[in-house]
Amino acid sequence: MIFNLTLYLSATITLVVIMDPPGNIPVFLSLVGRRSKEARNRAARQAVLVSLAVISAFAVGGEAILSYLGIGIPALQGAGGLLLLLIALDLLTGKGATEPEAMEDVNVALVPLGTPLLAGPGAIAATIVFVRQADGHVPSYLALAAAILTVHLVEYLVLRYSGLVIRVIKDSGIVLVAKIAGLLLAAIAVQLIANSVKGFVTGVA
Repeated sequence: MIFNLTLYLSATITLVVIMDPPGNIPVFLSLVGRRSKEARNRAARQAVLVSLAVISAFAVGGEAILSYLGIGIPALQGAGGLLLLLIALDLLTGKGATEPEAMEDVNVALVPLGTPLLAGPGAIAATIVFVRQADGHVPSYLALAAAILTVHLVEYLVLRYSGLVIRVIKDSGIVLVAKIAGLLLAAIAVQLIANSVKGFVTGVA
């Protein structure tokens, strides 16, 4: 057996659900929706590449990295939640949507799009779990690598063609989307922080 199809399907479905490509469209548009088509495409490409690099790094040495730094998954969730909460507050107060010029100098493709939105604590934790399941078997590692690439390809295609949404909602719609995205990000952030607290209380590493 040269490919673990079961692990591939399991990892792909799990990561797609966690990373939620369609759900990232509002945040993506709220941050780069008013930029040129070329800038949006570049942001989509950079965000996905950053996410791929982060997820791959944790797949290769995630457990060793966290162990060396003495960091557990709950701490990772808490940090990601706090970072997303700051971005959410910016969007809700209008900074993310009504001051696009101020954001031209900030590469939002790296933060918050690449991480922690795409390569967030949930995706990182899931990847580490799947690496444990691979248990040193080459076919399983190949399946996991293929799953990670597949998910990021889907993510790129969704963000790359999110510009079609702009033609429908126009500039006024982007402002509304920014508010909705801010609310959703705030909810995600609070959930991450709650999961972090729960993890510390229950002693989950």
